[in-house]
Amino acid sequence: MIRTVIAGASGRMGRQLVRLIGEFPELVLHAACASPGSEHVGTDSGRLSGAAENGVPVSGDLVAALRGAQLLIDFSSAAASISNIEAARAAGVPLLLATTGWSADTEAALQRAARDIPVLQAANTSIGVTLLADLVRQAAAALGSEFDIEIVETHHRMKVDAPSGTALLLAHAAADGRDSTLGAVRAPVDRNGVAREKGQIGMASLRGGDVVGEHQVHFLGQGERLVLQHSATDRALFARGALRAGLWLAKRPPGRYQMADALMLR
Repeated sequence: MIRTVIAGASGRMGRQLVRLIGEFPELVLHAACASPGSEHVGTDSGRLSGAAENGVPVSGDLVAALRGAQLLIDFSSAAASISNIEAARAAGVPLLLATTGWSADTEAALQRAARDIPVLQAANTSIGVTLLADLVRQAAAALGSEFDIEIVETHHRMKVDAPSGTALLLAHAAADGRDSTLGAVRAPVDRNGVAREKGQIGMASLRGGDVVGEHQVHFLGQGERLVLQHSATDRALFARGALRAGLWLAKRPPGRYQMADALMLR
């Protein structure tokens, strides 16, 4: 049994993880954490998730929760990422980080942690999106710069970061397929009055309603268009993907990993 800590347990994804961890017999909920000032600290995490009580109260102390743990799955917030990374590193606990909107300092913290523990950072823990990124990479390589690439993502009205972490994941995959980097080929955010340059990768974000997540990658050529798309209709798919990847990660040596590694796509 892999003793698992869930950070961000009071959020939408954290509650999904608590509710669904029982579907993975090799994982056991060791602790469920929220921010120290959360109103949910002390509440039974099972009941908070909408399931039966599980005897694991929500904790506001991640450092204490990591004692004796064997895996940390973090769906908390970008603001808490660096301190959570350092806590996992200090405790020697494998880390799956699924927050988005993080900074260069977060990346540096991940690099440091990966010297001592296995680390998997994922903008999206969906199995389908992981496969989509691989398909985007292949399509970009096969079609070449004669095809323009545009990525359109749609999310619920409450999502604050744009473009989404998943859109950036797909854009990086497209650039990689063309032996380039997103920094070199990303189209300007404001393209009003600016003609599109050959080889650029553009991104557009839509926000509204309760859309869980939809991503389309358009390859636009002369006389033809290829669209690769993924639609999420239930947040449970992200929780199941994270738990599956976490189970894999807990058995790995120190280093940096991706969802594609966990799904054996590379």
